Amino acid sequence: MPTFSHSLRRFLPLVFFGLCAFGAAAQPTGKAAKGRKRYTFAQKDAVSPYVQNVTKNTDEEQDVDGSFTRLGYRSYADMLTEIEALRKLKDWADTTYQRRLAAIPPGGALLVTVHRQGPTGVQLANLTLTVTDKAGKEVFAQTLAPGTGRFMGRDLYQAQRLIPFPKMDPQELTVSIRDAKLYQTFDYILTLPRATAE
Repeated sequence: MPTFSHSLRRFLPLVFFGLCAFGAAAQPTGKAAKGRKRYTFAQKDAVSPYVQNVTKNTDEEQDVDGSFTRLGYRSYADMLTEIEALRKLKDWADTTYQRRLAAIPPGGALLVTVHRQGPTGVQLANLTLTVTDKAGKEVFAQTLAPGTGRFMGRDLYQAQRLIPFPKMDPQELTVSIRDAKLYQTFDYILTLPRATAE
């Protein structure tokens, strides 16, 4: 007949392995668990002059796990210049021009572009964008509205979202985009230019 201590010795390893299995299932695995690599010094973005990449965000990472995430920023002045050019090119009626002009966000707009593997991986509702000032105070936050992307080859899908940004004084801000599905956070530095909206 087994003694209590003998039964306990057989039971404890089962409990230990069960807890290990539960812990492994609850934690993200692979590259996502390690977090993303960061640059020693923030790198200027190739497309948006107002943005610097803190988190490494290259085509190589995209090829590995489809986790490319780019932040862009379009200032009020940039968007106004575009509207003026389109007005001349398309010969808009004054009402069309006024409507387009009124639709420009006073603080410009953030442009989030993501590439993900598979049509379900590019679901924009997985992304939460948080903006903080130099003191660490949150000045803007938004979970992106649901939306999917378009196929762009090799099982990669692309989605974009333009997010109106509030008017703020020129300053340097930290922007983080958290992907709840990948368990990854992409960090950027955004330098706001002087706003020209009235």
